[in-house]
Amino acid sequence: MNAMNALQLIAQDSLRQEIPEVVVGDTVRVHVRIKEVSKDEKKGKEGVRVRIQVFEGTVIAKQHGGIAETFTVRRVSHGVGVERVFPIHSPSVVQVETIRKGRVRRGKLYYLRGRVGKAAKVRAQIR
Repeated sequence: MNAMNALQLIAQDSLRQEIPEVVVGDTVRVHVRIKEVSKDEKKGKEGVRVRIQVFEGTVIAKQHGGIAETFTVRRVSHGVGVERVFPIHSPSVVQVETIRKGRVRRGKLYYLRGRVGKAAKVRAQIR
């Protein structure tokens, strides 16, 4: 039992204080910190460059579970569907911007995987 309590304490310490407001159906822009390792061929040295990559798409799923909480973002790039799963409490997720609120009646939008073009869009929520 003590080991389980210790794991819970460690998990609570690494939880993010400001949780981004992510709802299924929203169109979001996720800023992710990426490390690029480049090797200098002539000198044999490795260089690490950190940059921010932006991934924009529709939130199709949200998994709950404390520190392991994730959300899945889908977009179509050059005719190919691309999905990425982002942990909410990860330090590599710098910022999550909500571009547009979506109006959906489902908790998971996996049916969008089979849709193409305008049929794959989510209606905007009117406020």
